[in-house]
Amino acid sequence: MVGESESGNVHDVININSNGKALQTAASASQSPSQRKLSSASKATTTELRILCFDLTYYNRTTKFLLSCAGVFILYIIYGYLQELIFTVEGFKPYGWFLTLVQFGYYIGFGLVERRLEAYRTYGGPIWSVQPAPRSIPLQTYIVLAALTLGTMGLSNSSLGYLNYPTQVIFKCCKLIPVLVGSIIIQGKRYGPLDFAAATAMCVGLAWFTLADSQLTPNFNPLGVAMISGALLCDAAIGNVQEKAMREHKASSSEVVFYSYGLGFVYLFVIMLLTGNFFSGFAFCLAHPLETFGYGFLFSLSGYLGIQFVLALVRSSGAPLAATVTTARKAVTIAFSFLLFSKPFTVQYIWSGLIVVLGIYLNVYSKKSNLTFADLQHRLKQCSARLSRSSSRKFLIEV
Repeated sequence: MVGESESGNVHDVININSNGKALQTAASASQSPSQRKLSSASKATTTELRILCFDLTYYNRTTKFLLSCAGVFILYIIYGYLQELIFTVEGFKPYGWFLTLVQFGYYIGFGLVERRLEAYRTYGGPIWSVQPAPRSIPLQTYIVLAALTLGTMGLSNSSLGYLNYPTQVIFKCCKLIPVLVGSIIIQGKRYGPLDFAAATAMCVGLAWFTLADSQLTPNFNPLGVAMISGALLCDAAIGNVQEKAMREHKASSSEVVFYSYGLGFVYLFVIMLLTGNFFSGFAFCLAHPLETFGYGFLFSLSGYLGIQFVLALVRSSGAPLAATVTTARKAVTIAFSFLLFSKPFTVQYIWSGLIVVLGIYLNVYSKKSNLTFADLQHRLKQCSARLSRSSSRKFLIEV
């Protein structure tokens, strides 16, 4: 999902004016066929890589990777710290949905600024008078995406009122499980045995981690597990719907963020007005403006900027390596959570976390191996044949 799930699509922007195009055509006409082939190949390999106003296109691959990793670690560690810090404010736990409303409002502003920056880079002129590109994805799709975005962010934020932060992060690490099911149902994708093995390992580690949390935390509430599970289900649906819509309509990630969070803000605002929760949440935040609106701004800004660095990491280094980096980031976030906030600890957290990490590794490795069930069946037959041959030889030697 473009937002919390740290994923998105890449759309390269190439701006060529008419004079430059004419000069390029004339120059290419004077080149030999081999020279034209080499120049076209070099242009294909040099794709634009930007993080908001910063152009990283001409840095080497190692520098791009290190800058992207630094941004992901720093921004998402700040994001997790501020999210947990907001929920430590006395009396704030019932207002997780109001925090989601505040976060959506900030994301609308950030998305509008990013869209204007993209239009400014493309067309030039004064930044506040330039018009962003028109909407590419149909409004009906955004209506569905906004509802799913609201479910993901709202349930995820509200679950912290009932769960430890490390437990919530472990659940987010197991996003593969609903994504795998959702992509099979929505997009008709097929997966290999390693993907199913990864999902199984994640299920086992997740169940063990949750069991430890229920035994150690006196105020453990199964409602928190239900909330974060619902958030993951919505996130799985979002990822598949977004991927399909962005691929078919060639939409930018900034457009998806702006319209998804904009409609989601309207949904949540109307719901909170009808239920009366808006006024109580607003009154509480007015009584604690720094801890809610102030920390909420930094929390939302770090999350939004973190999305940009994750997208840059995917563009420069590929999705498998980006998944490895974001998993390592989550492990560091859990460690910081135990260090900075007092909470019970048991060795069972470590073992269950390692099982989840094994599942994540299998998921990343499956992207490289492309092992299918037919390949696995063929290898099992080869192994059984070798074992049968070796046992028969041993029997003959003994006779």
